[in-house]
Amino acid sequence: MPANNPPESETVQSSNELVPHSKLKIATFNLFNYLEPPFAYYDFERIYSAAQWDKKQRWIADYLNEFQPDLVGFQEVFSPESLCDLVLQHGYKHFAVVDQPEIVDDFIFRSPVVAIASRYPIKNVDAVIPDTDLALAMGLTDDFSFSRQVLRATVDLPHIGDCDCYVVHFKSKRPMLEFENNDRLSSEKNIVEKLKAQVAGGWGSTIQRGSEAALLMVNMINRREKTGLPMVLMGDFNNTLADGILTHLITDSLRFVSKYDSEAFLAKYLLKDSWDLYQATDNDTEHITRKATHYFGETSSVLDYILLSCEFDARCQSSIFELSEYHTYDRHLINPIFDRDGESTDHGIVLVTLTLRS
Repeated sequence: MPANNPPESETVQSSNELVPHSKLKIATFNLFNYLEPPFAYYDFERIYSAAQWDKKQRWIADYLNEFQPDLVGFQEVFSPESLCDLVLQHGYKHFAVVDQPEIVDDFIFRSPVVAIASRYPIKNVDAVIPDTDLALAMGLTDDFSFSRQVLRATVDLPHIGDCDCYVVHFKSKRPMLEFENNDRLSSEKNIVEKLKAQVAGGWGSTIQRGSEAALLMVNMINRREKTGLPMVLMGDFNNTLADGILTHLITDSLRFVSKYDSEAFLAKYLLKDSWDLYQATDNDTEHITRKATHYFGETSSVLDYILLSCEFDARCQSSIFELSEYHTYDRHLINPIFDRDGESTDHGIVLVTLTLRS
């Protein structure tokens, strides 16, 4: 097994001196039903064989070995202990979760969790708790909770120090209400009832997802105000940022606030989509199209994101790193080979490379 060595130093020339750890790689990785056999996910028949599990483990390891991210946010984790062992073998000495999956009938798992793996020390880890008063003010119930617990890890990153890294898996678009065929009803009545469930249930999921994002963002702002720590938000958003449901995550202006005050006080509380930061660099990115991270039928969309605070935005004078590369790994989605990709994932993996500013 590979040794648990710290990451090799990468260097840039700065003030005629070699600077160690000058590059930082961050990835968000939906593992797609990561559950060690003999346990089953969702249904008693969904169990990996030993060969399938080994193949899935190798696929994950191959990605980590090839792309060498320093920090990884994982989603759809049913077996956190197994994942911890796997990443440890590949140099990630620091690993955390804040929740455990639900187990029913002794061996069927539901409600997977998120996790984080890091080559750099994780100094603190917490579950993000929604503000009850704010939830009530938004018209939600006082027991509102995230559909999957949000993880916040404070990681000691090179050159920047403590950084709050959030890993999310927002509510899916699957309708919260479902209707199963009733043999006592006519075909038309069954269709009508399914339609009503889809309309109402789909909107219910949208409300949950948007509320999760809003409550999380307010929590992040409160935390930033108290600590001043840089922020990274990564995960499977189950939504595009562009359609309005999650746009408050990248709010960049306030009504009735002067440009001077916005520039002076607002910037440090904002998050930027890493793709936009990449597009804003001096790299020749004008004609590059952003790759989708998920395909459903004939449609494709970007569901997986990494958002960054101003410390990683080269346009901010106080920034320490700048985004030098944005990569979506999607070979297994657009050109799969069964022997290689048969037990991979249904999402693309987003990786960003941050380079220390000289």
